[in-house]
Amino acid sequence: MKMLKAASLTAVVALSAQAAGAQEKFITIGTGGQTGVYYVVGQSICRLINRGTADHNLRCTAPSTGGSIANINAIKAGDMDMGVAQSDWQFHAYNGSSEFEGAKFDKLRAVFSVHGEPFTVLARADAGIADFADLKGKRVNVGNPGSGQRATMDVVLNALGWSIDDFALASELQPSEQAAALGDNKVDAIVYTVGHPNGSIQEATSTVDSRLVNLTGPEIDKLIADNPYYAKATIPGGMYAGNDSETTTFGVKATFVTSSDVDEDVVYTVVKAVFDDFDRFKSLHPAFANLSEEEMIANGNSAPLHPGAEKYYRERGWIQ
Repeated sequence: MKMLKAASLTAVVALSAQAAGAQEKFITIGTGGQTGVYYVVGQSICRLINRGTADHNLRCTAPSTGGSIANINAIKAGDMDMGVAQSDWQFHAYNGSSEFEGAKFDKLRAVFSVHGEPFTVLARADAGIADFADLKGKRVNVGNPGSGQRATMDVVLNALGWSIDDFALASELQPSEQAAALGDNKVDAIVYTVGHPNGSIQEATSTVDSRLVNLTGPEIDKLIADNPYYAKATIPGGMYAGNDSETTTFGVKATFVTSSDVDEDVVYTVVKAVFDDFDRFKSLHPAFANLSEEEMIANGNSAPLHPGAEKYYRERGWIQ
């Protein structure tokens, strides 16, 4: 009789565990290359979400992807729930402009912004590249199609009246491949729209003598004046080997986006996981160290806030 009761109890426990497991909801966050900060953003958010799975039954994965535009398109297609994207591509996707002309994503929703992302140009010291104009006739990694870095490079080239044909070679390497290519002398320079410090830039500067290149001038000033999602940006000196001086360029913000099709409770849970444990989140990468809640919900978000995010921000008294 006791054995029967024990067996019954075991069965009940097993069924309860099975039911709990069945209630778990899985979400996927699009990131970027594994050496970039986007990947860290996604992994960090998932880490905080998964710490509380037992309470909210939400489980998160954040695979490496092609970057901003690829993430937005995957969210639009329903292949991913959320993703990281440059603030300019959030703007263009929601408004149906630039790369998204004729493919407006009305359901795109902002959740919060993250770190600043300067447009970064790094050149081999022996390539004779003192400023951006010297890239003409050089071998340059312009970035993989679908990435924010490639799309922003195209914007810069268009502003300057250049084309891909102005380079001796325009390679389309992933961020994880470009540092090795620079070190192996397969390219003279690489470009990257990324938060700092960055693993790919650290790898490159520690492998080969290389210099960060300023990107300034009237064309860049006009880009900033004409587009609210761009701003002047600086990369502090001393962050990378051989680069003791500050580098002047322009940039965007990394933003976290989703679709209006994603359940309000899911987005609320994600936002709560990040901001209820904000100090832990800020400690997960140096690029997050100076983040503030106020700036994250106010800056760089050109699409409407998702109702799940709004609900949390109202509860905290951050918005009316």
